[in-house]
Amino acid sequence: MTKVSSRLVFYFPGFDPLDAVAHQRRYARSAGQSGATFGVDYTVGNVIRSEGGDRMDVRAVHDGHTTRATIYIHDHNDLISQLRDAPVWKQIALGFEAGQGIVREGGAAAYFKHAWRFGLFFLFPFLFILLGGIGALFIAVLPLLLGVSALLLVLTIPLAWLFFMKGVMPFSERFHTLHLFADWRFALKVAQEDPMARDWIEKKAELVLKALEQPADEVLFVSHSMGASLALAVAGRLLELKADAFTGRRVTFVTLGGAALQCGLLSSAARLRQSIGVMAHHEDVVWFDIQCLTDPIHLYKCNTAKLTGHEDADQPTIVPIRFKHSLSDERYRKNKRNFLRMHRQYVLGSDRASGYDFALLTAGPLPAASFANLRSSRPPQM
Repeated sequence: MTKVSSRLVFYFPGFDPLDAVAHQRRYARSAGQSGATFGVDYTVGNVIRSEGGDRMDVRAVHDGHTTRATIYIHDHNDLISQLRDAPVWKQIALGFEAGQGIVREGGAAAYFKHAWRFGLFFLFPFLFILLGGIGALFIAVLPLLLGVSALLLVLTIPLAWLFFMKGVMPFSERFHTLHLFADWRFALKVAQEDPMARDWIEKKAELVLKALEQPADEVLFVSHSMGASLALAVAGRLLELKADAFTGRRVTFVTLGGAALQCGLLSSAARLRQSIGVMAHHEDVVWFDIQCLTDPIHLYKCNTAKLTGHEDADQPTIVPIRFKHSLSDERYRKNKRNFLRMHRQYVLGSDRASGYDFALLTAGPLPAASFANLRSSRPPQM
């Protein structure tokens, strides 16, 4: 297998509330861990502000061969931060409003139809806050329920407020509940082409086009979670701006725990579904989706192209992995029931040499397209 000497990477992170600098720090830690596992010496540079966007330069040396990867980090943390910049009560109200929007647009029904675990993930933050609110209401009206003096409401109503604001909400942050509300609000904005999302997609498409002027052995679009919808929207838009942007390039499009259907299954997401079709039909693009059963925050075994109306296209290859193959027994036991932690594992380091590793995919010497044929339990031939 011919090794790669240079790679241009466009990374679209997902759920985590991290900016480009924080993603670089995580990547550096993960690369150090994975490097020790696979025998690759990674050098991860700091984030650089460039014409093509925020980037980090990564140098990987393995068996005397050097691979240089230029990784552009297209996070949407600034948009989520804007959605979070409101009082708690307003974030909750807007979150429930977005949830109703997802239901109205057929998203919730489609999630349960095609991947019931993702449907439960959709319901989780709303049920959590709803149960907390019911508990607070019970405390508030307790004197009336017990048939004692209504004057005691002077005590129970403040106690109810304290229970919710100082008990329920701090505990909910362990599960990033308000962040999930913002994420669902943003998913709806992406589907509906709200100016907040559309302007971001337009800007990123222009940055990617600028970065594509650089020579490289291969081009890799890699996205995690919600980032899949954004990566597809950006790729679709840049091909509208320049139809031959990928011509003559080796382009690989990889979704990790891809949740493009989070937006793509909403009735208003016509333009996103069009972008999905463009990528699925593009003859210069190799597209595959890496999925893991123990990660409930994606639509497991669901084909993004088929479910968005593109059955005639070459379907993205679904590549199953098992995190237990890449983690130590202790680390796997510790984290396997933490669904948010499992969802992050796609972009974290490996304890064991297995078929998949994020640093190896994005900065290692092997062609990115070769990971479409990986076996989870079998390390790649280096």
